[in-house]
Amino acid sequence: MRLVLDTNVVAFGLLWNGAPAQLLDAAQADEVELFSSRVLLAELTRILRRAKFAKALAASGLSLEELVLGYAELVTLVTPANIPPTILRDPDDDHVLACTVAANAELVVSGDRDLLEIKTFREIRIVGAAEAVTLIAGA
Repeated sequence: MRLVLDTNVVAFGLLWNGAPAQLLDAAQADEVELFSSRVLLAELTRILRRAKFAKALAASGLSLEELVLGYAELVTLVTPANIPPTILRDPDDDHVLACTVAANAELVVSGDRDLLEIKTFREIRIVGAAEAVTLIAGA
């Protein structure tokens, strides 16, 4: 199964246990394929620099750069497709959708309300991490 993980899911997966971490584990076990873009990796770096992640980042025993590089090695990078503005309230979410189209992904996994509310984009399902884990287990 081909997935694009929103940066919020990646950040939680890198720093805590739970469904987002299970998605990363599934990718490491070659049970799913993950796709990302340079824009999304840069956003991940910005997110992980936020103060609210400092304690978890320190507890991981890895530097921010090591975490991002480790994730970058786990994904296949794509050049995002050109799509019309879709998530008007948060245009950064369009980067996730553009990556999804370019990757020909089957699922977008996000914790972002704006993305989850649209449910599908070009027939690609948008689900939360727990639902993605369930779908992968059933595949």
